[in-house]
Amino acid sequence: MSSLLRATLITLALLSTAGCTNKPVLNTQHDLPATTQVSEEQIKQVIVAALQKREWTVQRLSPQLVQAEITVRNQFYAAIDIRYTRNSYAITYRDSRDLGYKDGKIHRNYNRWVSMLDRDIMAGLRMQ
Repeated sequence: MSSLLRATLITLALLSTAGCTNKPVLNTQHDLPATTQVSEEQIKQVIVAALQKREWTVQRLSPQLVQAEITVRNQFYAAIDIRYTRNSYAITYRDSRDLGYKDGKIHRNYNRWVSMLDRDIMAGLRMQ
């Protein structure tokens, strides 16, 4: 094997490993400003709307808890819990498949999905 081919293969291997880096699992927690006057029902509606917008599937709705999941490209699966009150909400990791979860770390795409969902929930609450 030529040294140029060997160097190319090593570079490709390093780049593919760097592209799949795992990051600490993103769990969010937000206390709403005291000036925000929303009911638990309104918060639940905002959460469900944000989940639908981002193509998450609501699995279970109960007082102060929404459980949801997403499957991307029929392979990558993630499940979350969203706990909420009139004054706060939190998104926490529940389960995943094919996202490399290990020791509190997960593929960065999971964190991106949660971050975009979190941003949509916050934007929806600002409009209330």
